[in-house]
Amino acid sequence: MKEAAALTALGALGQETRLRLFRLLVQFAPGGLPAGQIAGRLDVPAPTLSFHLKELSHAGLVESRSEGRFVIYRARVDVLQELIGFLTDNCCQGLPQQCVPAAVALSVSTSRERAAR
Repeated sequence: MKEAAALTALGALGQETRLRLFRLLVQFAPGGLPAGQIAGRLDVPAPTLSFHLKELSHAGLVESRSEGRFVIYRARVDVLQELIGFLTDNCCQGLPQQCVPAAVALSVSTSRERAAR
């Protein structure tokens, strides 16, 4: 990932509603959710949701497809992985493979904390 794309993605995620929206879509990856369900789960009006989806789409983090009368939005997990790779590329003195165990441990402990709530 190039720095400009990373800045665009981070900028898009740097807003509360968009971050909540993206995190919701990641939970439903790879299938995605219809716009109406997203609006209901986040309690966001349709025009506001449309604006935020457009911003995430412009950043390459979300894509949509039509299914009959519905528009299904899904997180671009591949772009998320590229962004994480970009952020950790120079991790551990240029040896990012050393960061993998720490990242996995962090992910597992975060998942356990969520489950305990």
